[in-house]
Amino acid sequence: MSRQIYINGQFHAPEDAKISVYDHGLLYGDGVFEGMRIYGKKVFRLTEHLKRLDESACAINLQLPISLEQLAADTNETVAKNEIVDGYIRLIVTRGAGPLGLDPFKCSDPQVIIIADSITLYPESYYENGLELVTASTIRNHPAALSPRIKSLNYLNNILAKMEGLKAGCIEALMLNHKGEVAECTGDNLFVIKNGRLNTPPIEAGILEGVTRNAVLELAREAGIETTELPMTRHDIYVADECFLTGSAAEVIPAVTLDGRKIGDGKVGPITQQLNKAFRELVRK
Repeated sequence: MSRQIYINGQFHAPEDAKISVYDHGLLYGDGVFEGMRIYGKKVFRLTEHLKRLDESACAINLQLPISLEQLAADTNETVAKNEIVDGYIRLIVTRGAGPLGLDPFKCSDPQVIIIADSITLYPESYYENGLELVTASTIRNHPAALSPRIKSLNYLNNILAKMEGLKAGCIEALMLNHKGEVAECTGDNLFVIKNGRLNTPPIEAGILEGVTRNAVLELAREAGIETTELPMTRHDIYVADECFLTGSAAEVIPAVTLDGRKIGDGKVGPITQQLNKAFRELVRK
């Protein structure tokens, strides 16, 4: 069937789904978004995603044109109309159209766009054997310039780091913050396991607080695994026993090398396998 794209309360075929070329989302990356997974026809942790969308919009002084309750209803309607059982949904809110120039207060009519489709971020072999990572020279945005906690349409920072990884033969790259500490990867949060303890960078390290990240922390605590959010350097990854990444699109995916160094024995570790299994069970509940 042809996909149906939601724009401001109306559904359109992909070829007819259009917004103005004067929209600040297109011209300046002025807008926010959420990427969410669909499992069994339901959006995973929709409330948490919409709360983060609202906070991102608040941080850039963008007033959402409809309530979170209506956004939830429209998101669920988009899933149902596209008859997606398992897939991915992208919810976008742009500043709207205005004259050329930076002034956001000259914009009107914010655009709400919802796209539901299938997705395969990484081949299954990476989930079985693990990713190879490389450290990007592109650092995460300085929090005093543009807070990494804002999930904005301006993803150029991540894209530049992604290009570095791909050119090095890795489909993911590690990003450091302005202090040289580990932040996150180009699209995923990062975890390491050392001596049975699960460690991940704190929000203050300049990361996006991932919905999947938080779910995995909850699962680990329920399983009796000690969890710590603490600043880390690349050394902590080099000497870790295990490493994995989390994200709405990526879910839980192991990483087995960084900068040519094996992490642990270079194989997917038991705690990673345990949490991956627990996460897959969680999303099916």
